[in-house]
Amino acid sequence: MPNRWKPNVTVAAVIERDRRFLLVEEQTAEGLRLNNPAGHLDPGESLVQGCIRETLEETAHGFRPTALVGVYLSRLPSLSRGTDMPQTITYLRFAFCGELGEFLAQRRLDHAIVRTVWLTADEIRASVQVHRSPVLLQCTEDYLAGARYPIELLHSDLGGAPRVNAQG
Repeated sequence: MPNRWKPNVTVAAVIERDRRFLLVEEQTAEGLRLNNPAGHLDPGESLVQGCIRETLEETAHGFRPTALVGVYLSRLPSLSRGTDMPQTITYLRFAFCGELGEFLAQRRLDHAIVRTVWLTADEIRASVQVHRSPVLLQCTEDYLAGARYPIELLHSDLGGAPRVNAQG
């Protein structure tokens, strides 16, 4: 299968304090957008490790995931790199909630991150037109509805050895 389809795996942190949510404002090709601290899973890391890393890189805060809020599949239109050919990119997002850690004031934020902001749920609902991800609001609503799944549901085998199924 030369053109096997694979979704882009991303991790996101849903962080709430005093009824406000920590979001990032980032520069994109479409202008400034709001998002959870989130990003692509890197090779060799677990979903939890990826969420910790992305939160630190985008907010300069430590983060300890304590529960899975949900798993979200979204498809977004995009242009192929270097061409004007439209394509659709599929993202598989694992959103976690947890405990916000220490702020590291000397740490620089990722290059595209302009700043962090704390918004209420109503402010997030009112800003849908500038959400980077179509599931930002859904993650927030699920969190507010009490969605919490044990992290122990997730298993990682990071040994790197190729697996052979029972049929060959």
